[in-house]
Amino acid sequence: MTNPPQDRVHRRRAVIASTVGTTIEWYDFFLYGTIAALAFPAVFFPHSSPGSGILQSFATLFVGFAARPVGAAVFGHYGDRVGRKATLVSTLLLMGVATTLIGLLPGYATMGVVAPIVLTLLRVAQGIGVGGEWGGSVLLSMEWGAERRRGLMASMPQLGVPIGLLLSTGAVQASSALSGPGFLSWGWRLPFLFSVVLIALGLWVRLRVMESPDFAEVKQRRAVERTPVWEAIRRHPREILTSAFVRLSEQAPFYLFITFVLTYGTKQLGLPRGQLLNDTMVAAALGLVSVPLFGHLSDRFGRKLVYGIGVVCTGLYAFPYFQLLDTRSSGLVLLAIVISLVVHDVQYGPQAALIAETFGTNVRYSGAGLGYQLASVIAGGPAPLIAAAVLAKTGSSTGISWYIVACAVVSLIALVLMPGAARQTQPAQTPAEPVPGPA
Repeated sequence: MTNPPQDRVHRRRAVIASTVGTTIEWYDFFLYGTIAALAFPAVFFPHSSPGSGILQSFATLFVGFAARPVGAAVFGHYGDRVGRKATLVSTLLLMGVATTLIGLLPGYATMGVVAPIVLTLLRVAQGIGVGGEWGGSVLLSMEWGAERRRGLMASMPQLGVPIGLLLSTGAVQASSALSGPGFLSWGWRLPFLFSVVLIALGLWVRLRVMESPDFAEVKQRRAVERTPVWEAIRRHPREILTSAFVRLSEQAPFYLFITFVLTYGTKQLGLPRGQLLNDTMVAAALGLVSVPLFGHLSDRFGRKLVYGIGVVCTGLYAFPYFQLLDTRSSGLVLLAIVISLVVHDVQYGPQAALIAETFGTNVRYSGAGLGYQLASVIAGGPAPLIAAAVLAKTGSSTGISWYIVACAVVSLIALVLMPGAARQTQPAQTPAEPVPGPA
């Protein structure tokens, strides 16, 4: 027996809790990327040349991506055994503590070589936290929604990306204006410390939400897997691999569009830092509409069709993007950044449901999380490093554009090979058992 009014309340709470949580997680994650481009070379790698300092800074950015599959595996295990809610509280705490400690970390001038080492370790903790966050937040929202609206419901936590980007960029802008010449000495720390307030808000919201009905049914049917991560890998290798490669055209260009563009714009083109940050905020604000819009369209026209259109658009935009930036015209630079994130959102809106629906409920947190986060190793993490290396060697953006095109081609192939939606709850392959833990 169900209570429709009560279900609507729980559905609304699940969407809010998922979106607020992912917003905070992505605020922390994006903040690191922005400061890595603007401040970390001077603060943690002051004796390196400008080019080497940027590469070293982006290398610490990469280790966070490399740690994300670890977070997906660790928290996926508990998310499929204990539940989505309890696991998501843990990921939020881990991310928040790591981000706050980065804001308190002394630089190279005080700690020497120990400073970048500790910075890297804290970045690993951030990566593990966000690696475990995505699967649970998406599932908590999606599994509370009706099947015909799961594209829209799963896209709501994805709003954490544009909101988190908007908040982190705005926080950097505000701290830059407040600190002025002191930005490199202390101003960059303020946005990291502000994370404490956001974490408190996120915990309050998440502790009030109920477990998803799909996972509650799995527990009731005693279909919980003993080793969900292993079962996901053993039974769904194709789903995991295609989920990772289908993200190549979304994630790799995205981190060029929001992180590398700051380095390219300020160092290569001589554009003001503030202008690029403002343009990114405008583009992120549009994502509040475009992400759920394309999630909704995937409910109407199919996940693969909408996603495929986004992949093709990304490939076609690879060369015009840099051509618009290279004009140095404020209006055309804004247009370049806005279009880049809208093209990204065509894929990002339907992506959560596209990936999550290929796995059964009892291994969904593990399988979807692994597939999603493996892309961080092959796409998001290496992208700024590859772009910075290409630019340093050639002095041109042409090679970077071809890199984006190659990502789009690989993603199209993966999309064609990707299996369709799995059954809601797949039978357990190992003896079922009662699973303790909060519901």
